[in-house]
Amino acid sequence: MNYDVIIIGAGAAGMMCAIEAGKRHQRVLLLEKSNKPGRKILMSGGGRCNFTNLDIRTECYLSHNKHFFKSALSRYTQWDFIELVKRHRIPYHEKTLGQLFCDNKASDIVEMLLAEISRLRVVLQLEANVSEIQKTEIGFELKCNNKKLATRSLVIATGGLSIPTMGSSPFAYHVAEQFGLEIHATRAGLVPFTLHLNDKDKLSPLSGISVDSQVTVNNTSFRENMLFTHRGLSGPAMLQVSSYWHPGDSVEINFCPDIDLLSTLKEKQQSSPKQLLKTVLSLWFAQRFLEIWFEKELLNKRLADINHALFTDIAYQLQSWSIKPNATEGYRTAEVTLGGIDTKELSSKTFEASKVPGLFFIGEAVDVTGWLGGYNFQWAWSSGWAAGQAC
Repeated sequence: MNYDVIIIGAGAAGMMCAIEAGKRHQRVLLLEKSNKPGRKILMSGGGRCNFTNLDIRTECYLSHNKHFFKSALSRYTQWDFIELVKRHRIPYHEKTLGQLFCDNKASDIVEMLLAEISRLRVVLQLEANVSEIQKTEIGFELKCNNKKLATRSLVIATGGLSIPTMGSSPFAYHVAEQFGLEIHATRAGLVPFTLHLNDKDKLSPLSGISVDSQVTVNNTSFRENMLFTHRGLSGPAMLQVSSYWHPGDSVEINFCPDIDLLSTLKEKQQSSPKQLLKTVLSLWFAQRFLEIWFEKELLNKRLADINHALFTDIAYQLQSWSIKPNATEGYRTAEVTLGGIDTKELSSKTFEASKVPGLFFIGEAVDVTGWLGGYNFQWAWSSGWAAGQAC
């Protein structure tokens, strides 16, 4: 069977690409190996899909080439996708920091994309197992479920390695290797940290406690909640810095970034000398948290009985605490895959491989990774849109 475009992978990027190619009256076949499209969309954002961000900026993306992603993001913006959402009358809201979520369910986004695909007569085939790809004089020949397919253009939109229970695989990297494209080493991103045994034992009683914090790794800081878990450290702030962390790096945490704690303790000592230290610190911290950080004897001291050197030490522990994680939880719980297909192999305008005319790579498989908060979905929409204009 012959098509103008075959897209492998019916995730966010693949469906967007299929829609745009369909608008150009191409004969499009969209292949998906699982039994339903958009599985990562359905589980994202706690089931409500953080589908984009109001504040898409280039500094919110990581890549070995910091200019590659600018073209696609500027040509298909968050406002373009928001307009599509509005056109389908999907209610949504801003949660925090520009993050947009569906009011109802993530399935609203999948149903919107499927409605567009159906309207444009894109053929969607589920449970499609592509076992072979060969270049031909006029395009590509594929073997799918033991049947042969032919196409002029082939788009790989199968994602990275994150969350294997959702069907992730190294398929895109294998295709890139087959055709001689360079690949940057991959690693888990937007992922919780695990701790060394001693730290884990000490902090395990804090499991479930969330603290508004400023977290810093390698001169990159994020201000959001961090969460103590029974395995280590998580929460939005930790997920964000995990993309900048490498084994052996320390993480510095400021648990009360809105105040100068040392000055505050000195002022309280002057104004309320009989107050207990734990009473003052409980303005910002849970009792369970304080009892892990400090001895009960110290917490029950009056401010008048504490010297300034000890105040300095207390403030340092709470505003410049440093810990060296053991590792991350890896691809099992990672939201994205860092690294991937080298952008120098692709056109930043069309996502076509320069060495292999007619072969395109989009989405997470490419060496572009966004922050937590809708940035990776926007990359999927933008890269899928860009390839859909050219494939």
